[in-house]
Amino acid sequence: MNRNLAHLGMAKKAGLLAIGSEAAAVAARRGETKLIITASDASEASVRRAKNNAESNEVPYIAVPFSMFELGQAAGRGSPGTIAFLDKGLADGFKKRLAEAKSQADIAGSKTGSATSAKESDA
Repeated sequence: MNRNLAHLGMAKKAGLLAIGSEAAAVAARRGETKLIITASDASEASVRRAKNNAESNEVPYIAVPFSMFELGQAAGRGSPGTIAFLDKGLADGFKKRLAEAKSQADIAGSKTGSATSAKESDA
């Protein structure tokens, strides 16, 4: 399992997630939310609502590269399009791991891209 998804599971076990669009909105209005994420395949309405909740409550928002199915598997609940972290430390850890994974993917992509470019220049 991806480290970010494992991190999400840990937050769920600790009871520090609001799972689903409505639960995330309620937590944001109460000032409990530290990060709102949406799945890569969440509906436009879910994404718009999550962004609005994040903006109006001054909470970070991230569209993550995981499907609703993947988020649901990690969080142990359905196929949520939106999840909110209720703990700053867990939210910061999730963001950090996500940035590290993106950085590693960018590095791997640039290595692949340079190899492709070299092959193309040989042709």
